[in-house]
Amino acid sequence: MASTYFKKLSSTPSILIILMGSLGDVARGLCLVSHVKNHLPKSRITWLVEPMSAELVRLHPRIDKIIIFKRPKNILGIWNLYKALSQEYFDITLDLQRHLKSGFFSFLSKAKRRIGFNRYNAKELNWIFNNEHVDYVSDEMPKLYHYLKFTEHLRLPEPVSLEFGFSSFNERRAGPEIIAQIREPFIAVVMGSSWESKNWFFEGYHQLVKDILSIKKGRVVLLGDRLQTSSAAKLYEKVDSRDIINLVGETSIPELVAVLKAAEAGVGPDSGPGHLAAAVGTPYVTLFGPTSPTREAPYKCEHLVVQSGISCVSCHKKKCPDLDRQCMRRISIEAVKKKLSLALGEVVV
Repeated sequence: MASTYFKKLSSTPSILIILMGSLGDVARGLCLVSHVKNHLPKSRITWLVEPMSAELVRLHPRIDKIIIFKRPKNILGIWNLYKALSQEYFDITLDLQRHLKSGFFSFLSKAKRRIGFNRYNAKELNWIFNNEHVDYVSDEMPKLYHYLKFTEHLRLPEPVSLEFGFSSFNERRAGPEIIAQIREPFIAVVMGSSWESKNWFFEGYHQLVKDILSIKKGRVVLLGDRLQTSSAAKLYEKVDSRDIINLVGETSIPELVAVLKAAEAGVGPDSGPGHLAAAVGTPYVTLFGPTSPTREAPYKCEHLVVQSGISCVSCHKKKCPDLDRQCMRRISIEAVKKKLSLALGEVVV
């Protein structure tokens, strides 16, 4: 493996990136494209993704081709993917997913160099499908920097700064019409995540939004998916202010990116929108409970983390084991407001 590791990299490699999963993971992984293209401008990059995150991958202007794996089709979907991969030639595959499925797809790519996670960082025997592996790291390493181990393995220099492909993204043109009409600053409030255990409580959101509006920090835009529509509607009705805009369940991914880029700051649980906010350069206050801030804090927003001191934090469980989500319930309004003030560039005493 060592001889392959130090093999000189072609100036025109065809590279397949496999990262199909969550919005937050894909958002973080986009920085690899910019890093590779900055040093290998003639490289060709193809990204294998599932439909839920395909819209986000399409926004990166330096990705040459997208292959979509339609998982609900099961065996037929795998056959269609095999045919699509067979029509391509790849020098290198970067398997950033670390599961059995992504490992198998890496094998199907037939790339000469199939690079995956170290076997002790991988899951579900993923490592056996790849013929090169990045160095082992502690699970406490930030996931984004774990991804960058792949470009380190390719012997690219360490990036001075990270770019996610949104520098030329026009948020006013891509966003919902109502956002384009806002002239005053606004704060994006993310109402929940896909994990039940990560979600804050309605009372917390209600008091936070009231406080933001009462001290004139700007307008508030509510964001989230369809799982949060009822709580967002209840909050909108209860606050009853023209300065609150409810977009929960109503934005496409490009529109979500546009809203987050236009916002002065964002606040909410550890979720995809938090990593999207970081990717477009918007400071995001993250409310952490069952996941680890060390591993998951959004890029350049590590100082904006809020977490309670309860002993069971970072349990990594999607559903709270009969503790009534105390890790989230004990996050105080004052702690969140203090970090939000910091995100807005205000002096915090």
